[in-house]
Amino acid sequence: MKQVDIWFQDETRIGQQGSITRVWHYKGQRPRVVRQQQFESTYLFGAFNPATGESVGLVLPYVNKQAMALHMEEISKAVPEGRHAVVVMDGALWHQPSLDQDNVTMLKLPPYSP
Repeated sequence: MKQVDIWFQDETRIGQQGSITRVWHYKGQRPRVVRQQQFESTYLFGAFNPATGESVGLVLPYVNKQAMALHMEEISKAVPEGRHAVVVMDGALWHQPSLDQDNVTMLKLPPYSP
């Protein structure tokens, strides 16, 4: 019987987008202002085990099933030999049970969980 560790996982997008701002200009005339139109972002994947303080994180340019597979592999590497990790996560589309590892199992929260 393997010992079981409870891990918690989530991901987030961090990005920068230009915003509209106010400028001084002559009354009755519209100012011509250049605004940044492109949007740059990256995704942070993180998981931790509160009992041991062990944590795993990845910075990836996208979020999808393949990115989640990479994250699950990293969690699997962090689990000590002879132990099993149950990773608690939300119900995002890319959190697929097919991504479970030999020593890592997903536990998805019900929809609208706090």
